[in-house]
Amino acid sequence: MRATVVPHGRLTGRRYGATVTTPDLVLFDADGTEVVFDASEARDLLTLTGGLESATVSACPQCRSRVLAVVALADMLADAPPFARSVDLVELADDAPTLHVYVRDVGTQCAHREWRDPGAEEWTDVVVELAGPSILR
Repeated sequence: MRATVVPHGRLTGRRYGATVTTPDLVLFDADGTEVVFDASEARDLLTLTGGLESATVSACPQCRSRVLAVVALADMLADAPPFARSVDLVELADDAPTLHVYVRDVGTQCAHREWRDPGAEEWTDVVVELAGPSILR
């Protein structure tokens, strides 16, 4: 089962009396398959995985955007206590077309100016390819 791709702008507001949460963190692969987390889910993910540090290859020092190694992510998830979206993340890592998956911090406005290692260029290339240059803030 692959994660559902949900356009960012469609998650906000109320529909038919139900409150729909705003995305806070998105993990995605180079094909555009993504797992979207609201603020509560993102907080749980980061708490249970130690901020994704053990799987991080490169990260923006000013926000939570980063590049993750898929093998390390799968290992980290296997060692973490189970949580609501862990199965989705394992499937994302297992099905990723490259050795990396990416995290986009949509809850924080960041231009990534301090992110200067080669991982920043890889992250930007994938984001621009999937969404176009207007996605970068």
